[in-house]
Amino acid sequence: MMDILFFDRLTRKHGPLIKEAIVKYRSLTLLLAGGLLAGASFAADVRQRPELITPEAEAAIQEGLAFLSRTQKSDGSWTAEGQGHSVAMTSLACLALMCGGNTPANGPYTDNVRRAVDYLLRACNTDGVIAGTDAGGLVMHGHGFAMLTLAHAYGMESNPLRQERIAQVLQKAVELTAASQSKDGGWLYSPNAAADEGSVTVTQIQGLRACRDTGLAVPPETIRRACVYIQLCANADGGISYSKGSKGKSLPAITAAAVATMYNAGQFEHPVAAGALKYVENLLQRNQGDFTKAFPGHTFYGLLYLSQAMWLCGDRKWQAFFPTTRDKLLTMRTADGAWQGDGVGLTFGTSIALISLQLPYRQLPLLQR
Repeated sequence: MMDILFFDRLTRKHGPLIKEAIVKYRSLTLLLAGGLLAGASFAADVRQRPELITPEAEAAIQEGLAFLSRTQKSDGSWTAEGQGHSVAMTSLACLALMCGGNTPANGPYTDNVRRAVDYLLRACNTDGVIAGTDAGGLVMHGHGFAMLTLAHAYGMESNPLRQERIAQVLQKAVELTAASQSKDGGWLYSPNAAADEGSVTVTQIQGLRACRDTGLAVPPETIRRACVYIQLCANADGGISYSKGSKGKSLPAITAAAVATMYNAGQFEHPVAAGALKYVENLLQRNQGDFTKAFPGHTFYGLLYLSQAMWLCGDRKWQAFFPTTRDKLLTMRTADGAWQGDGVGLTFGTSIALISLQLPYRQLPLLQR
């Protein structure tokens, strides 16, 4: 957490001028990472196939992106089939499009990204929670995914007025998340629930870290306490349990999520992160690298974080992990080029499959090595 604490001390010591400079630097970094160099050719600079992306994988990616584009609703949203959760689904679908080099200002699906961002901005309530009307009381997953998506959109946005609007919504969202943190450092399904569990907590950590990377004010103590919460959920076998208050057996998908989010927070060397990584690696080894067998019941949710964790581990682990995963995903497509995800629906499965397949394109700043 040294980088977070250093950032906090730096801004407190030198005041608004240095913070303004850092914000401008962050924005420029994100703009460059988003493929917005002036005069750059989208086809030449963004869609060159990286190592391990086969022609078959690239074709599947393009069909998946086209599927998301044509299934977006007129208001800019996507939903889980028969279940709503429009903020969560819109955030994931928009992330998948951005992983393909599409931004609010550039790319073949720029209009889809812009409309998705506008939908998420409209979904921000007066209290700061980003929630649609179709999530019931289960809003914090979507809120965390929305922070992650909007933070990336902020750095890719070329319109200063829209960028300022995104910043305003994100700052309110960060404040809502910080105020809703439980005494043990986690979050539950609704704001101010005064309770916590792992899957919601990891979405808040990723969202907060993405917001901090844009230069927004994020309390370092909030992220530190959240990472401690994940550590308190660790079991002796290295896996992570559902929550601190009801520790039980290790859950593979939550364990993969813990690895990715602790890495996002800069805790690459923490013993809990190392133990959790070993847990999921052993799980994969026992299942011949097949993520569908490693994460039964939560296959795509587990893949969302497992692929991030393996990518952030570096080339050696990624090259051992990705080909089997890539080829398995290619066998799981529906007739219209989509993926059915965990019973949640095609938007969920397709978005996560595309995020995982497109990590080598290096379009999301939070997932830069």
